This record gives sequence, C-alpha cells and structure tokens, in this order.
Amino acid sequence: MGDPRDGLKGIGERLREERVKAGISQRELARRLGVSPSLISQLESGQSNPSVGTLYAIVTELDVSLDRLIRGSDYVDNGKERAEQQDGSAPLVHPEQRKVIELDSGVRWEQLVPGNSDDVDFLLAVYEVGGASTSDNSLMRHHGREYGYVLKGTLGVQVGFDEYELNPGDAIAFDSTVPHRLFNKGSEPVEAVWFVVGRGSHDVAHS
Repeated sequence: MGDPRDGLKGIGERLREERVKAGISQRELARRLGVSPSLISQLESGQSNPSVGTLYAIVTELDVSLDRLIRGSDYVDNGKERAEQQDGSAPLVHPEQRKVIELDSGVRWEQLVPGNSDDVDFLLAVYEVGGASTSDNSLMRHHGREYGYVLKGTLGVQVGFDEYELNPGDAIAFDSTVPHRLFNKGSEPVEAVWFVVGRGSHDVAHS
C-alpha cells in the first residue's frame, strides 16, 4: 500500500473517471460549476488542488462519494465493510493511518475513520493561518447538515448573512444548503472535528 496520508494521490484520476462515467465533458462540468475548463483539467491531472467549495461542488454534481475519492482502492461500494487496516482492526484508525488531503487555500482534511455511509463525512479539519474554505470570499452550498467542534484556534463561520466566531470548546450546526464559508480568524492554525451528514441526499431544501 502507498502512504495513507497521501490522500490527493490519484484523486484527480478518480475525478476524471467519474466525470467520464457521467458522460460529462470537462467544458460542461466547468460550465455547471461556474469555473474554467482549465481548472477542471488541472485538477484531474493533479497540477492543482481543489478548494473545499470546489471539491464539494464536483462530488455533488457527479453524485460520487467523498469517501470513495479519498480512499480510492480501499473503498468498498454498496455499504459493504471497508478493507481492514494494516493492524487488522477495522474499527480503529491511528493518526498515521488517516487518509489526508491538502486542499487549496490552506485547508487540510484528515479522514478520521473510513465512512460507514456515503452520507457521512467525519473529518479533522485544519485551517492554516489565512486558510479558508474558498479562496475568493465566495460562499458555498451543498446537500446535508454540518456539525463542528473547535479544538484549537479561532474559526470564523459565515452562514447566510450571519457570522460566528468559534473558539476552543465551541460547537456549531447548520444546514449546508444555506450559503456558507469557513475561515481562520486568528494567528494560529485552527483544528476542528467536523461532520457533514446527508451530503449525498437528493432531498435538498432550497435556501
């Protein structure tokens, strides 16, 4: 097996495979997402890392599991049990075994455990100083509901027209279909435990 912390290795190729499977050209996917075709090409070739907002937009448009993109060949379809960890204890994931993806704009996601469902993302989210879920101050929206708990640092969360400041011990929950943005408001990295539940749902309330 390769380095389990190299989560972006192969993600571009898997994105391309899912796009082709869906019968969508790079230009058409770019049009639907409101980005340039060259960005889609760079993401699929591994030349660029996606932002949080772009990655969620792509997996939502292609109707693909984030767990599948992160884990690659370790992922098992149809809710079957995932491959056991190297130490033979499938329920347990040590820090060095986490799948990690370094996203654009100073954000890192560490997958705390393999997903038991395509509808749950369970992550340790790290926002470096100046890091944000979108690099251009734009807001993102996607299926599901989010639950977050800050361990370290100061995290800014904008949900619609409201902005919140979360410090260690603070928690938040909000509807992901409401436009939102997460960003580091302090002078040290932010670490937060983050759940997104129901991201794969097709029953989306319009904000």
